[in-house]
Amino acid sequence: MKINDLYQIICDRRDHPKRGSYTTSLFSQGEDEIIKKVGEESIEVVLAAKGQGNQRLIEEIADLTYHVLVLLSKHEISPMDIENELEKRHSMKTAA
Repeated sequence: MKINDLYQIICDRRDHPKRGSYTTSLFSQGEDEIIKKVGEESIEVVLAAKGQGNQRLIEEIADLTYHVLVLLSKHEISPMDIENELEKRHSMKTAA
């Protein structure tokens, strides 16, 4: 699944809550819970990188990416906003 497609699904769950949806439950629990999940997944990425193998690292980065997208959606920030910021930083480095 492409990141932008997943982001659109997350936004749809934000705007049209669906009973039984994990994403809907995150939004209903509020920003603090979303931030907590981002923190937990970040730690799990670090642990996976320190010796749990590449497949586990891929799985944990996927989990972190999902939760970061939920946080972005909560703040109505799109992945394109992040891409634009990265492009701006890259342009500044190449201009220097």
